[in-house]
Amino acid sequence: MSAVVRTVLVTGPGGSGRTTAAAATALTAAREGRRTLFLTADRTGAPETVLGVALPSRPAGPPRDPGPASAGAGAAEAPWTPPVRVERNLRAARADSGERLRDAFLGLQQRASSGLDLLGAAPLDREELTPFPGAAELALLRTLSALYTLPAASAAATGSGSGSETVTGPDGDWDLVVLDLPPAQEALALLALPEQLLRYLDRLLPPERQAARALRPLLAQLAGVPMPARWLYETADRARSELAAAQAVVGAESTTLRLVAEPGPAGRAALRRIRPAVALYGHRVDAVLAGRTLPTGSADPWLGAASGEQQAALKALREEWSGTAPLYELPHLGRAPRGTADLAALGAPPVAAPAGSRPGPAVADRREADGTLVWHIPLPAAERGEVDLIRRGDELVVAVGPFRRILPLPSALRRCTVSGAALADGELRVRFTPDPALWPRTS
Repeated sequence: MSAVVRTVLVTGPGGSGRTTAAAATALTAAREGRRTLFLTADRTGAPETVLGVALPSRPAGPPRDPGPASAGAGAAEAPWTPPVRVERNLRAARADSGERLRDAFLGLQQRASSGLDLLGAAPLDREELTPFPGAAELALLRTLSALYTLPAASAAATGSGSGSETVTGPDGDWDLVVLDLPPAQEALALLALPEQLLRYLDRLLPPERQAARALRPLLAQLAGVPMPARWLYETADRARSELAAAQAVVGAESTTLRLVAEPGPAGRAALRRIRPAVALYGHRVDAVLAGRTLPTGSADPWLGAASGEQQAALKALREEWSGTAPLYELPHLGRAPRGTADLAALGAPPVAAPAGSRPGPAVADRREADGTLVWHIPLPAAERGEVDLIRRGDELVVAVGPFRRILPLPSALRRCTVSGAALADGELRVRFTPDPALWPRTS
């Protein structure tokens, strides 16, 4: 597989200034000479306000039923609006949440036309379709899928300093993509969807059984029951390809998460609530941005008290995220940021190369000490009352508050029974005892 373009996913609690922080991050990178694409699904005027440019509301090109192979190949095919120039090396676009989904629905309707005709159903026209609930989330999934095949700029082509830009083609070759995500809880659920939906799809239509599609008429005749239609398999194949591409981007070594919060009790508590889920899903955080930080040393009693509260929260955040991600402060400008001059004044930190490994479970062999194998699952900041787990066959279902992930057991643990679990030192430790009936005997 080709390398996935460097991607920064920006999220945080609602109202924390995510879009502003994402735009400031993109601007910093662009002014370092990196060709940067800023993408947002925000349908309000916030992106236009902070960037100082108008973004199209509709994608370019004629209506179509897009496929994953061509996603990202050009502005007319990508699931976002035509990128608009903000300044040198920086383009901005909005993830399309309407037209492409209408295309997909109409394409599905066309493939199911024979069945609909038998039912006497009248097909829907494009003009009848209104925006679907959850369309923005589905648009972001298609955006993640398209990033898998988005051309990444070569090191030799990367521009810096003054001179002409080197963005090539209708959609460019990018060094960096900054994706402005919804609020944190919604964003984490969205980023977990590709893995979950792939699992559901593989259970309902296992890939290894699709080889029988060519024998469908014969099997239907022998079994005496109708078999799944060919279009159903083809739709499942397309969905599987797009979900796998989105999952590849989410799990790529070149993808990191950047968290934004206001420094205060509420912002700190919000980050603490999502931190276990960030680790459970294996996301690597490259920075925590504390937005709207007030100046210190003010003689004004109200401003001094508010600043003092922020400084206490900043100290706590540095301690809590120490060893995981650096904390940066984005100053309060005394006004809502408007345009690139204000974004530059925020001084967003540069996007460095991903460091360290992704958080993930690890097995410790303690058979000689107490006869067990211990699976260590990172869950920093998790509280005992919000953690639940269930063994289901060769999988372990781990839930932390509203977040849930199904983890396939390593082969050694599949031959064991769960003998206990404990939450300690920021991780869930699940003890497994080898099953004598399944464990290999040693002479």
